[in-house]
Amino acid sequence: MPSDKSFAKLPGFRDFVPAELALRTHIFEAWRRVCRRYGFMEYDGPPLEPLGLYVEKSGPEIVEQLYNFADKGGREVALRPEMTPSLARILAQRSRGMAKPIRWFSIPQLFRYERSQRGRLREHFQLNADIVGEAGVGADAEVVAVAIDAVSALGLGERDFVARVNDRRLVTAVLDEAGVAEGHRAGVLAVIDKAGRAGPAGTRAGLAALGVGEAAARALAELVADGSWDHLRDRFRSSGPVLAAMQPLEEYREILEAMGLGGYLSFDFTVVRGLAYYTGIVFELFDRAGEMRAICGGGRYDRLLELVGGEPLPAVGFGMGDVVLGELLRDRGALPDAVPACDDYLIWVEPAQRSQAMKVARALRRHGRAVLYGLAPRGVGKQLRTAARLGAARALIIGPDEAASGTVTVRDLASGRQDAVPVELILRGDGAGL
Repeated sequence: MPSDKSFAKLPGFRDFVPAELALRTHIFEAWRRVCRRYGFMEYDGPPLEPLGLYVEKSGPEIVEQLYNFADKGGREVALRPEMTPSLARILAQRSRGMAKPIRWFSIPQLFRYERSQRGRLREHFQLNADIVGEAGVGADAEVVAVAIDAVSALGLGERDFVARVNDRRLVTAVLDEAGVAEGHRAGVLAVIDKAGRAGPAGTRAGLAALGVGEAAARALAELVADGSWDHLRDRFRSSGPVLAAMQPLEEYREILEAMGLGGYLSFDFTVVRGLAYYTGIVFELFDRAGEMRAICGGGRYDRLLELVGGEPLPAVGFGMGDVVLGELLRDRGALPDAVPACDDYLIWVEPAQRSQAMKVARALRRHGRAVLYGLAPRGVGKQLRTAARLGAARALIIGPDEAASGTVTVRDLASGRQDAVPVELILRGDGAGL
C-alpha cells in the first residue's frame, strides 16, 4: 500500500547525487595531492567527542552552536564542529614519542547547529592541515602555502582569491600603544574581527560601548579604515614594540615571495580570527571580489595542546571548508568536466553471443576499463544511442558474424571508425587500450 509519509531532508544538510559527489571527490583529491606534496600524513578521529573538549577550547557559549546530547551511558557528547580539538586530544596522548615537527592533515565532516546561509550549512567537509612542534615563522609560511596551493590546484589563481594576513602579537602591541586596557582586549578583538562588515563608524560605536577611550577608539578606527602595512608602519614609526612585532610578518612575506606565492598575500589589520586560542600569525583566504564568506582560516595556536593535557608544543594550522570553495568554483566556471559513466559499452546482437560478451567484459574490467551493457534485450540501435548518452568512448559489438570469426567489432563513437579485433587479443589484454 502507498505510504503517506514524507521525510524531507533536514535543513542545512546535503544530498550528494553523482554530479555533486563528483565535485566533492574532485576537491578532496586536489586537497590530498597538495598535502602529500608537502609531506603531510592523513589522519582522522571519531565524529562524536566529549562535549567538554569544545567547552575547554571555546567556552560554554559554544554549546548553543553544537549538536550535543547525553548518550546512553550518560556522557555529555557532541558531533564535532571542528577538527583542531580532536587533533589536540589525539596528540596529547601520543606526541611525546613522535618526531617533530608533526605534519598531519584530515578531511572530516563537521556539524554546527546554526542558521544556514550562502556559504554556511549545518554540515560541511573541511581540509585541516597542521604543523605541530615548530615555533619558527617557516612553519607559518608552510601552512599558508599549503592553503594557497590547495585552492590553486582546483584551477583558481591570483585573480580569483587572496590570503589576508595579520599577527595577533602585532595587534596586541598596537592595543598597548593605543592605551587599550587589558580587560578590554577580548572585546576589542571581537569588534576588530567584525570591522570589515561594521566599517569605521560601526567600529567606533562598538569600541565606545566597551568603554574604550576616545583617543584609542579613534586610532583603531583609523586602522580599520586603512589597515595597510605602509599605514601601520607610518602610524607607529616611533614605537619599538610595534615595529618589533611587525618583523615576523616581514620574514613570513619573504619566505612566501621566494616560493612564488607573494602575489596572493595582503596584510589586513582587521584579520584577527575571533577564537581566543590564536597566539601569532593568522590568515584568511577570500575571493578577490569579496562576494563570499572566507574560503579558509587559520593561524598559530601555541597553547591548545596544553589545554587538553598534552605537552606544551607550538602549533599552526588551518581549516578550509568545501561549501564556499564549491560555490567559488561554480561562479568561476572551474567545475570539473563530467566523468563518463563508462569507457566501453558492450552489445551482443542475439542471446547466443551473451556468454562471449561476458568474457570480453570481464577481461576489459580486469585491465581497468569501465564497461557497461544492457541488462535486458534491446535493439542494437537503441544500445548505440545509450552508449553515446553515457559518454562511452567505444561500442564493442558481438553478433553472429563476429562470434563465427572470433572477433569483436570495436566502434569509436566519436569518429565512427570501426575495426574487427580478435577476441583473444582482448582476453589477453592486448586490445584493451585500442
